Amino acid sequence: MTKNTAIVYYHPYAGSFCHGILEAVTSGVQQAGGTVDLIDLGADGFNPVMSGADLLAFRKHAMVDPQAQAYVARLQKADELVLIFPIWWELMPAMVKGFIDKVIFPGSTYEYTHGGKGMRTLLTNVQRVQVYTTMNTPGWLYRTLYGNAIQRSLIRGTLRKSGLRNVHLKAFYVVKGTKRAQLARQLAQITRSFQQ
Repeated sequence: MTKNTAIVYYHPYAGSFCHGILEAVTSGVQQAGGTVDLIDLGADGFNPVMSGADLLAFRKHAMVDPQAQAYVARLQKADELVLIFPIWWELMPAMVKGFIDKVIFPGSTYEYTHGGKGMRTLLTNVQRVQVYTTMNTPGWLYRTLYGNAIQRSLIRGTLRKSGLRNVHLKAFYVVKGTKRAQLARQLAQITRSFQQ
């Protein structure tokens, strides 16, 4: 059976290391005989703003944004979900935060349990979630001074909280200060990890 990997990607610069990660993941999936469904938020012109109508829809558990609805339909066909984006000011860019706000949505990708105190994913088809981030902050500083903000807010506070399982984060630190040969080795390792 062919594995379908949905990739949610955002970076405005095609020469970025994030773009290199996108290519590495795509190559690995395709070499393993899988298919890639790329959700490129920038190329799609995705509107990340949560409107009043979106907020009311959130309360009613009935998504109204047609682009978000289309994204959910694509996620429902995925066996694996990959998110790739840079870290700006220690958190995700607005485009990615908007995707989380408008697509990780009650009644569409998860539902509440135990009187609203718990959550259960509706994306039961997704067997693994891989999150790749890049930044220029040193790892020790990001973990100590900034409390590993993306781990707390996205991995634990959103993806796992909404019921997704087998969620992993791979952060690349001090990208601008890393030698190209080392970056190339890291990309090759990503490709190999998706060939299995």
